[in-house]
Amino acid sequence: MIQIHKPGFYSSIQDLGRFEYRDKGVPISGVMDMISAKFANKLIGNPEKAAVLEITMTGPELEFNEETLIAISGAIISPKLNGNDIYNDEVYHIKKGDMISFGKLKNGFRCYLAVQGGFKTETVLGSKSWYVSLTNYSHLQRGKTLEIAKRKEYKVKEHLPGMNHDFNNKELEVYKGPEFNLLSKDQVNQVLSGIFNVAKENSRMAYQLKQQLFPHKYSILTSSTLPGTVQFTPAGKLIILMKDAQTTGGYPRILQLTEEAIALLAQKRTDEEIIFSLKE
Repeated sequence: MIQIHKPGFYSSIQDLGRFEYRDKGVPISGVMDMISAKFANKLIGNPEKAAVLEITMTGPELEFNEETLIAISGAIISPKLNGNDIYNDEVYHIKKGDMISFGKLKNGFRCYLAVQGGFKTETVLGSKSWYVSLTNYSHLQRGKTLEIAKRKEYKVKEHLPGMNHDFNNKELEVYKGPEFNLLSKDQVNQVLSGIFNVAKENSRMAYQLKQQLFPHKYSILTSSTLPGTVQFTPAGKLIILMKDAQTTGGYPRILQLTEEAIALLAQKRTDEEIIFSLKE
């Protein structure tokens, strides 16, 4: 059991998501940065699909009421164990009464706290991922508790390869979207040669970009979308759908981010730069 003393800015339980209900309008949800979340689980011997705590920008304060192993990967948010600095991508033995807290955000935007055996919160439609209207909570609540698995013996692997995930990289790998060919040559040049900045409108639903392409008058029937779909509004704005996004949309889908690109974008903050790199 974990007691939540402070919830942080936006901390939520996520796993790899729910994939079989998109035809019912249910978003995939799940971890925004799959690379970091999987690595945190791997460090303590969890299945990669085990539920983790996704922590955004400002971390929570948590009290552990039982023993476990933890690992933190992703953004560096100055984690502390009982007031002492601890480090990302390391395994820590947690005892009853131990406190985990976080401080200054130093790099990235989201980190992942994994506990041995995963978080034992409610499973809804095959996933433990929190999403408002499907689950009781969308983010941590002060004073609530989280169930975790019982501690088991586990020999930590000392020579596990490091995580290859550079948050300072600006390059997002993309494929052509279904409506890419609607773009004019000038618009293609803008999107593939331009440098874009993340707008303040960024969340688990979507990231908007500050710069706009030349406007257009294209219209399409409402069609399916995925996390990583880049929508192109008539005003020329680019909207990149993320894990909690709707399952359909009526804007041209000009690009599709790879899963690695989604993970990288999830670590970008307002004003940070990105560029698109087209994969053929």
